[in-house]
Amino acid sequence: MAEKSDDQLSEKVSFDTALDRAGFGLYSYIMTCLTGVSVISFVCICYCSTIIVPTSACELETTISQQGLLASGPTVGSMIGGVVWGYLADTRGRRKMMLAALFGGVVFNLIASLSVNWVMLLIFQFIASSFGSGFYSMSMSLLSESVPVAKRNFVVLVVSSIFLLSQGLISGLAIPISPMSFSHYLPALDIYWNSWRTLLALYSVPSVITFIWMIFMLESPKFVYVKGDTQKALEILRKIHKVNHWRSKEEFTVTGIIEAEEQVAEKSSAKDQIVPLFTSPLLKYTIIITTLQAFKQVGAFLVWLPTIADQFVRIVQTGEGSNLTMCNIIEMDKPIDVDAVPCALDKISLLLVLGVGALTFLVNVVLTTVINKVGRRNMVIIVTGVCGVCGILINLVPNAYGSVVLFAIFSTGIVVVGFYTAITVAIYPTHLRALAIALPMTLGRIGTFASIQILNVMLANSCDAGFYLFACLFGSSAIIASFLPDDRRLQKPVNENKEENVETSDENEKL
Repeated sequence: MAEKSDDQLSEKVSFDTALDRAGFGLYSYIMTCLTGVSVISFVCICYCSTIIVPTSACELETTISQQGLLASGPTVGSMIGGVVWGYLADTRGRRKMMLAALFGGVVFNLIASLSVNWVMLLIFQFIASSFGSGFYSMSMSLLSESVPVAKRNFVVLVVSSIFLLSQGLISGLAIPISPMSFSHYLPALDIYWNSWRTLLALYSVPSVITFIWMIFMLESPKFVYVKGDTQKALEILRKIHKVNHWRSKEEFTVTGIIEAEEQVAEKSSAKDQIVPLFTSPLLKYTIIITTLQAFKQVGAFLVWLPTIADQFVRIVQTGEGSNLTMCNIIEMDKPIDVDAVPCALDKISLLLVLGVGALTFLVNVVLTTVINKVGRRNMVIIVTGVCGVCGILINLVPNAYGSVVLFAIFSTGIVVVGFYTAITVAIYPTHLRALAIALPMTLGRIGTFASIQILNVMLANSCDAGFYLFACLFGSSAIIASFLPDDRRLQKPVNENKEENVETSDENEKL
């Protein structure tokens, strides 16, 4: 037995085997929590305009069209920044680029809180979101490459659940702050420091926490390995093993990693990173996932959710809107409350937004428990189909409460974000993974940018058509998703269906 143990210690293994032997323990939990905070940072930087736009309207005297630009400005920043940070993460490292993005996001978001007019707010939120757009793809790549393959889908879906809850969290933070009426004059800038500026500054706190936390974490061992530094990757795995097994004396038995075809030379050309995504065998998946991201325009409604919820609550509170559809309520003039702080969102409406976030979180948790039996592709088909139908029915039900229930179900369709990410992580190889996550999301944001503007106009002029258009678009994702392979079949052992997994670029990373 002793001789066998010595042989095992000197035996080289594949990277996935080495990562599996590093285990799933304390370091894995810490990394999962950090990624969760990172995703909250992403939402706070890139989606805070959903709260800031209506609450800053009075001081900045913004028109409807200007508010539409302010709401979509961060989306444009995310479009540009997403691809850039994906490329940098795939060539320079996940952790290093994550730290750079976090620093820039905090600095420019704080500057935005000092905006003297709406144009300055637009510019600096645009810049801040271009930095913040990398938080999601880089942190998800770092997490998925630091845990064993068997646990990868689990941690990705856990973090996706946190992402879905984050929209509600930023509304929850606004509940005590938005109604505050304090105002302190800053003569150097000729502005008043008030509640919406305080709220915008507080949205930088998760990024500060993530930055400090990330300093103490390790680079992705898979990234280091793929870039050719096997010894450094082995050292990182040894440190991960030590933290994961801090309560035991178990030794890390791997002394070498077998070199594989996945290892690539250091690349600095954007062409080397982008072209493989648009050539066989990855082209098919790039087209499908990009189309799914582009059709995921539930996000446009989530941008306007606080505004829609505020209008709904104020109208229903008058007792006049109980027998109206959602669009009937949206099109009505908002009642004036002389006691309310100007442009402050109603507390009940913010609680409603928080409730939608909590509902989405719970739906994602429930779906995650059955995902392995149903399959991610099939779950996407079910979710997009059901939510699309509910979106169509919203304005066919002449009851305010019935409409809001259907709208809440329609909004939960955003859970597909986690499924899309899990599928992407499994399909694409390590040296393309961050960009493969970021690029379809970026192209999807292009659609969201247009959708925000279109929806802003349609909610005021042709509300019913707006719901029908975007609900049908999202519902059609069920058809697009049907062209993905059934991941339950792909989960068979590799040696049993090796030929069936040829199209996936990383056979050992099963869906």
